[in-house]
Amino acid sequence: MRHILAWVVFVLAAYGLSPACALDYPTRPVRWIVPYTPAGSTDIIARIVGQYLSVKLGQSFFIDNRPGAGANIGTQAVVNAAPDGYTILFVSPPNAINATLYENMTYNFLNDLAMVGGLVQLPNVMEVNPDFPAKTVAEFIAYAKANPGKLNMASSGIGTSLHLTGEMFKAMTGIDMRHIPYRGAAPALTDLMAGQVDVIFDNIPSSIGYIGAGRLRALGVTSAKRAALLPDTPSIGETVPGYDASIWFGVAAPKNTPPEIIAKLNAAVNDALADPAIAARLAELGCTTMPTTPAGFADFMAAETVKWAKVVKESGATAK
Repeated sequence: MRHILAWVVFVLAAYGLSPACALDYPTRPVRWIVPYTPAGSTDIIARIVGQYLSVKLGQSFFIDNRPGAGANIGTQAVVNAAPDGYTILFVSPPNAINATLYENMTYNFLNDLAMVGGLVQLPNVMEVNPDFPAKTVAEFIAYAKANPGKLNMASSGIGTSLHLTGEMFKAMTGIDMRHIPYRGAAPALTDLMAGQVDVIFDNIPSSIGYIGAGRLRALGVTSAKRAALLPDTPSIGETVPGYDASIWFGVAAPKNTPPEIIAKLNAAVNDALADPAIAARLAELGCTTMPTTPAGFADFMAAETVKWAKVVKESGATAK
């Protein structure tokens, strides 16, 4: 035990933190970087959980939206931040995807960040403008094959789950669509509702209101089974056997953040996910809570990196 305590003191001292400082964390506001524009599902979920963390830990967890480069801009900002727990990252599938998608990454996600824990899992939803001629996934595939290269598929950016779930759909159906990346889901949805693009594979939280209001038409969800929030919307796999592209979100911090701070953040995040009001609010957005340990989330991220590498290579998607 004495050796363990000595090691903890050494680690904390190396980064300018005393054990007491780590245990008192946080003593000032925490910046939670979300690598996407406001109003998308990542932003919505971060604000729900962030509000709980602010109350739970007694300091403001303020959302700092840093969109661009398929989440790389926001992620790089956290990689470069001081490892003191006062800058954390909203983790999403692009963090697993980009290792293969980008030719020259300036950081290694698995090595340069410390995993805090998981947040939620949820499917994306394939949706079109209500005026689009296809009303089912099968009709969409037939229409796309009759009009090769003429359809535009919007996404929230290169390498996002919106992009790669669409690329998986293209690869498994043999259709040809042009990818139109946006700086976040919100502007992409605006153009979809205006008829400027044809389809998007969006996260349910940012689209469910538009679907309910009849401004968008849901064709299918990307999970293997139907989503509780959209029970009348079939899974894409019912038409395209084997298609399954559920997504997830989590939290990470800069590498070498003291383990006591990681543990305190993990406990607070898991408390948020266990809170009945928070869990109910997330369920309303189509999310299933995903509490993990830091080590468990690190293992999950490693497996997801391998999984999405296969999708990227098979689709031929690339980014500079």
